[in-house]
Formats: sequence, C-alpha cells, structure tokens
Amino acid sequence: MKNLMTTAQSTVAMRRWGPPGIVTLAAMVAFATLGPASAAKQARQPAEAVAPREAGEPIMAIVSIKSQQVTFYDADGWILRAPVSTGTTGRETPAGVFAIVEKDKDHRSTMYDDAWMPNMQRITWNGIALHGGPLPGYAASHGCVRMPFGFAEGLFDKTNIGMRVIISPNDAAPVDFSHPSLFVPKREAIAAAPGRIDKLSAEAEEATRAADETKRATAAAAKEAVSLPASLRKLEQQKARADAELAFADKTLANAKTDQARAKAEELKQKAAAKAADATTQLDAAKAAAQPKRDAVAATKEAAKVAATRKGDAVKAATDARLALEPVSVYISRATQKLYVRRNTHKPAPDGGGEVFDTSIEVPVTIRNPDQPLGTHIFTAMAKTDTGLRWSVVTIDSGDDAKDALDRITIPQEVWDRIGPTALPRSSIIISDEPLSSETNYRTEFVAVLSNHPQGGFITRKPTAPMDIASDDGWDNGGNGFGFFFQRDLNPQPVNPRRQRGGQYPYYQSTQPMQRSWW
Repeated sequence: MKNLMTTAQSTVAMRRWGPPGIVTLAAMVAFATLGPASAAKQARQPAEAVAPREAGEPIMAIVSIKSQQVTFYDADGWILRAPVSTGTTGRETPAGVFAIVEKDKDHRSTMYDDAWMPNMQRITWNGIALHGGPLPGYAASHGCVRMPFGFAEGLFDKTNIGMRVIISPNDAAPVDFSHPSLFVPKREAIAAAPGRIDKLSAEAEEATRAADETKRATAAAAKEAVSLPASLRKLEQQKARADAELAFADKTLANAKTDQARAKAEELKQKAAAKAADATTQLDAAKAAAQPKRDAVAATKEAAKVAATRKGDAVKAATDARLALEPVSVYISRATQKLYVRRNTHKPAPDGGGEVFDTSIEVPVTIRNPDQPLGTHIFTAMAKTDTGLRWSVVTIDSGDDAKDALDRITIPQEVWDRIGPTALPRSSIIISDEPLSSETNYRTEFVAVLSNHPQGGFITRKPTAPMDIASDDGWDNGGNGFGFFFQRDLNPQPVNPRRQRGGQYPYYQSTQPMQRSWW
C-alpha cells in the first residue's frame, strides 16, 4: 500500500470526485455560526481529503470510531477520507465486519419518523447504514455512520453491492501481507472458466428441459390413471352383486320342494351364473388394462425423480462455474470452528431489497489452541500480480498477529481447490474469534460484530424478521439453483467464548442442513 495516511488534496482529483467548493463553503458558513465550545469540537474534526492521483474502484471502507473518520481504499491505497458521526452512548455503531447490501439514493427511515437519510448505503438489514447527515464533530447518531452530505452524494455511484465496510474501534489501515494460505489463482483455470461456464450452462438447460418433459409425462400418466380406482370399484361392486345373486339362486334351488319350484330355481341360477361370469370377465379385463397405466405412472414418477436430481446437480454445477468468476469471501470463526463462503449472485432478492448471496459452502475447520484468541483480521486481495494476487490485511481486534492466526488454521484442501484457482481481486478471507451475527443471511455478505465492544446500535433495533424462502428449482422457477434457502433461525448459538457487553445479540445459524458431500 502506498502513502496510506497521506492527507494531501489535489485540485484535479477534487474536480473528478465532485463539487468540493460548495461543500467547503457550506462548512465555512456552518463553522461561523457555532459558539466557542462547539467551534472547538468542530476544529478537532478530521477534514475531507481526496488522494492526489487517479482513483480506482473502491475496494473497502474503514470507519474509525475513535477518530470519527472514514477512509475509502482502492487497489493502490486511500482515495477518499471524510469525518463521520457514529452512534452515541447507548446506541453505539457496532464495531466489526460488514459489506454494502443495499443502496438507496433518497432513503427515508422507517424507524425514526421518516428521517431523511440521503445516499444511504445499508450494511445491515436491521438499520445500520452509511448515509449523508449532520456532523456535529462527535458521535451523535442512533447507530448509523453519518458522512458529509456532499461527500456521501459523490461517493454513492462509485461503490458496489458487496464492498467491504470495516468498522474499527480504533484507527486501522490495510498493510501489505503475504502468506502461503492465501488464494493463489491459476491463469489456466481463469482462462478456462468461460468455456466451462458455457458447457455447464448448456448441460443445465438440457437437464432442465428433460426434467420438465418428464414432469409433464408424469402429469399426463397420472391424469390417464386417475379414473382407474373408481372404474375398478364399480366393476368389483357389480361382481359382488352378481355373486350374491348366484348364491341366492343356489340356496333357492336347494330349498325347492316341487318340480316346478326346482325348474324355476334352476333357471334363476343359470341367469345368475351367467351374470357373475360376465362381471368376473369385465373385472379381470379392467384390471389387466389398468396395470400398464399403473406401471406407466410408477415409471414416469421414477424418471421424473431421476431427472430432477440430474437437473439439480447440473444447475448447481453451472451456478458454481458462474460464481467462480466472482470475488469470493471466506469467514473463519474460532467461536463456531467453521468456515463460511459467500459469493454474490447479482440476482435480486425475491422479497425485495438487495441481492442474493450464495451460501452453499459451510464446513468445519481445525484451529490449533482453540481456547486462545485469534483476533479479527481481514485479508483482502487488492490487485492482480504476475504471480497471483497482492494482498493486504486490516486488524481490528487484538489476539494473535495476522500471520500467526493464519498459521493456526487448517483449512480443508478441497475447499481451497474449489474456490482458489479462480480467485479475483476483492476476494477476502476474514479470521475472527466472533461467530457471525444473526444479521448474516442470504441477502448479506458477512456481518460480524466485536463482542467486547458496545453494540447499542444493534441492540436497540429488532433483528431482521425471519424470511421464508423455498422453491424446488430456484427463485423464479428458472433453474437458478438457489432453492436451498429455508427460514432463518434467530436462536442464539451458545458457543461464543467471549464475554458480552451491552446485552446478548443472537448469532447466525445456517439456513440449510450441513451437506456431507457438497461438491
């Protein structure tokens, strides 16, 4: 990283990022109206700054609660810096790891009397966000991160869903980092990915067509066979009546006392016997004709089951191939001793708001000395290099240093083999003592808060409402491969070894059963 803490401004760069003259003038007018005490607070507030170079796409934002400042970084270092106002006492902005999950240019709060929150960039679904707002020079919000109005407006179109947002209790900045456990992409895998996507997508489409055809065949066979039970019951009833008449004729013949009575009874018996024989013949013929239809129903049901399984496997493989060319985020928790993977599908959430994140990988990991803290470290792939990726690390919670923390973790090789060869810039690996917050769901990347810091901005809000998501083949029945989501469970996980402050906040629990053979 170059010149991480430089605060110089460039007139050319400022023109590129927005109209700073208006913002500066407004700030001067506001400053002039303050009393001496307020002016002293305002004077200590960090200034807005723009890096004196061409800015790239923002990769991460770091909010310092201590300094009341936010800094945005691209692949080469810091690009934007501004003062902020975070949560006040009792409504503290939670420190931890977040990502942008929704953007709204002209947002109105549903929690605080329709309050205007312009250029809102949401980082949790329970209401924590970055947005434009008044900055008194100290923490004063209800948990959100307020930024200068003009700064928030200029920033809004430059960030993307999924961009990392780190909220640190103290000052923090990314530093260059290397380690053998970090992803090392393979050029041949990246080059082959588009062809693999096309091939698997075609196979998924064919499997989907086959599944649809067998489904229609099953419906047709079932429709043809639907009248069989009623028809057979009617013939069985006819045969039962004929058999009863024949039995009555036998009894009548046995009880006849005269030749005339015996003759009449014999005639009745012959008619009853013929009727019973005809009923038996009809029933036997109907049963014989029904069996092929029953066999067809059973066969088409089995074929539909096999086709549906094949379709699911093909769609999953195609989806995984497409996701291979998306930045991948990995979260490793000492509290749960699990590894979680998130990749953005860029599909709109079916219940509105945000995009769907793939959550199909969740596996155990081995952590050496699991009773000893790891700290919270965010490793980010900043850019491509001749040999792979250039990485940085941001540490926001004490424990082991970043290298030792990575050294203590044994990650299943098959996981790395699945997601590592096509890893791209903006991929990340997060190591933390913390479990994932219950705010982590299918519409978020990772949300994790530091349990040894106040969480008032979380605790005063209701957790995200449970969402029922279920489908046999995807959000729009088009074979998207995301039919594995189920209702979230907000029950706390009793596994966090750290002491909580400010109350207990529930933790994430998997939205799907653990898969034994998930690749």
